[in-house]
Amino acid sequence: MKAFLDKNFLLNNVTAEKLYHHTMKELPIFDYHCHLSPKEIWENQSFENITQLWLAGDHYKWRAMRIHGVREELITGESSDWEKFEAWAETVPHLFGNPLYHWTHMELKTFFGIDKLLSSETAREIWEECNEKLQTADFKPRRFIERSNVQFVGTTDDPTDGLEYHKLLQDDPTFNVGIAPTFRPDGALFIEKPAFQNWLKKLEDVSNVKIDSFDGLLEALQQRVDFFTEQGCCASDHDIPQMVFKEISKDDVERIFEKRLNNEELTSDEMIGYRSYLLVELGKMYAEKQWVMQLHMGAIRNNNTRLQSLIGADAGVDSIGDNLLAEGLSRFLDALDQTSSLPRTILYNLNPRDNYVLGTMIGNFFEEGIPGKVQFGSGWWFNDQYDGMVRQMTDLANLGVLSHFIGMTTDSRSLLSYVRHEYFRRIVCNIIGEWVEEGKAPNDERILEQMIRNIGFNNAKRYFLER
Repeated sequence: MKAFLDKNFLLNNVTAEKLYHHTMKELPIFDYHCHLSPKEIWENQSFENITQLWLAGDHYKWRAMRIHGVREELITGESSDWEKFEAWAETVPHLFGNPLYHWTHMELKTFFGIDKLLSSETAREIWEECNEKLQTADFKPRRFIERSNVQFVGTTDDPTDGLEYHKLLQDDPTFNVGIAPTFRPDGALFIEKPAFQNWLKKLEDVSNVKIDSFDGLLEALQQRVDFFTEQGCCASDHDIPQMVFKEISKDDVERIFEKRLNNEELTSDEMIGYRSYLLVELGKMYAEKQWVMQLHMGAIRNNNTRLQSLIGADAGVDSIGDNLLAEGLSRFLDALDQTSSLPRTILYNLNPRDNYVLGTMIGNFFEEGIPGKVQFGSGWWFNDQYDGMVRQMTDLANLGVLSHFIGMTTDSRSLLSYVRHEYFRRIVCNIIGEWVEEGKAPNDERILEQMIRNIGFNNAKRYFLER
C-alpha cells in the first residue's frame, strides 16, 4: 500500500517515476493563462491569515462547501476568517475523489511544510502554523510565484485596463518573472448585456476614440491591441458560452450596432451575427500582432439568480453547457483561415463530450513551420481533475500529436494553485510510463525525456513567445 502524497504520488510504474523525478520535476512553469492580480503581485503585501490567501475568491472551494451544506455566511458572508477556515476544514474530509482533497493537502505540504490531514480536529493547529508563516518574507505573493519556479505568468485583463501594475512589474529589477497581460474583450462581444454602453464609454475614454459607429469600435479596439502589445501582451482570451457562427455583411453589423446604441431590442440572430463578425475582426488583429487566441467554450454561468443577486458573478454557480459547437467553430476558424488571418489558437471545451470534436478540429487548420498551430487546450475547469486530464491527453494522442501539446495552465486566482502543474506533470509521466511498460511505446530515454520537457515547458514557451 502506498502512503498518501508520498514522493511517487500518482506515479504507478517505474518509468513514470524516472520521467518525473529525473526530468519533469525541475522544469520551470510557463503559466500562460491565469487570473492572478498584477496589483497583488506588485504590492507584495503579506496576507493576514490563510483564509484570505486560500478561500477568498476560490469558487471551487465555495461550491464544495455549499454541496456539503455549509451556510453561505461561512462561505462568502460576514463570518470571521477563522470561522470560514473552520468550515472549510470540516468539509475537506468529505472530499475523497474530488481533486480539492489532493490540491488542499499538496498546497499545505508544498508551501507550508504541513503533512497533517486537514479536518475539524487539526484546523486550529494548521490555522496557527500557516498564519505564523504568512507574516514572514518567504510567504508573500512574489515568493509564492518564485518558489513555484514560475518563469512566465499571463494574467487576464479588460481592454479598458491601463495596465499600470504590469508596467511597474516590468520595470522592477528585483522581480524576474515575466508578467504579461492577456486581452479579454468580453465587454465588446456581449452586446446584449446591460453594461454594454457603460463599457463603451470606458473604452472611449481610455482609447481617445469616439465610438458612435461600429468602425469607431474597431478603431478603439485596435488602439488597445496596439497598447497591450507594447506592454508585452502575446495572447487574447474569450468566453464563448455558445460557439455559433453566422456570416453577415458589414452594413448589417453597422445597423445592429446602431440599434443597440439607440437602446432598441436585438434579436438572437442579430446578437450572433454581430458577435461572429467582431470575433473575425479581432482574430485578424491578433494574427497581425502574432498573438495567441484562446477560446474557452461551453460554460453556463451564474445559474443561480438568487445567489448572484446576493454576491454577484463568479460565485461558484456555473456549470457545463450542452450546446453543440463543431459547425460554428469550424466556420469561424475557416473564415479567418481563408484570408490567412488565423492566429495561433487554443481550443478549450468544458463539456468532455466535445473532446473528439476538438481533437479532430485541430488537424483542419495548420501552417508550415508552426507545430500544433491550433491546440486542444488542457483539461479546463471541471476537467482539470485526474480523469479529465487523462481523457484529454489520451484523446489528443489518439487524434493528434501529443508531443506538440503545450501542457497545463492554472486558470486560477490563487497563488497556491501552482501545485496543479505538479498534479498535471505527474499524470503526464504516468500516462507515458504506462505506454512504455505495456509495450505501446519504446523505452528510449532520449525520446521520452525530450517529450516530457516539451510538454512540461518548452512547447508553451515557443508557442507564446517565439515569432
